[in-house]
Amino acid sequence: MLQSVRFEVTLAGTISSTGSHSIIIPDEIASAFAKAGHKRIAIKAFFEDKVLDFHGALHFYKGQYVISFGKGYQKKLGIFPSDYFELQLFEDQSKYGVEVPEALQAVMDSDPEGFELFDALTPGKRRSLIYYISRFKTEQTQVDKALIIFDNLKRGIRDHRELVKSL
Repeated sequence: MLQSVRFEVTLAGTISSTGSHSIIIPDEIASAFAKAGHKRIAIKAFFEDKVLDFHGALHFYKGQYVISFGKGYQKKLGIFPSDYFELQLFEDQSKYGVEVPEALQAVMDSDPEGFELFDALTPGKRRSLIYYISRFKTEQTQVDKALIIFDNLKRGIRDHRELVKSL
């Protein structure tokens, strides 16, 4: 498995398309992942006694490699824009480029037809729906939202805004 050494970073400016802060990844580290064809990566961030695991995309933006690092991640890690912290990059070995919540996995396992339709969506739409379900705190709410999405997929709905609405 491809992985980098730990390296020091700080927050850079914003990525205009996402509005979140970016982190510049040194060329010698990023190029190894880019050359191996890994656009999505697993990331581990370290600050003081905190460790944060997340997934992201390695972007080539304005002549340098960057990853997005939103305010939610900044808050979880307890950093401010002027702080220096460490990152380590890993080859993303997850199926969807993001961790699947247990509640969603349970719905996938119990509904083969819905899972097949979900799995046929574009990678970005699948990740978006996984993030949507992940944001709910209770497993029951995650299950309820996943069931709504799977039911809507079986009804032929593909528009993201409509997929998450209960009928």
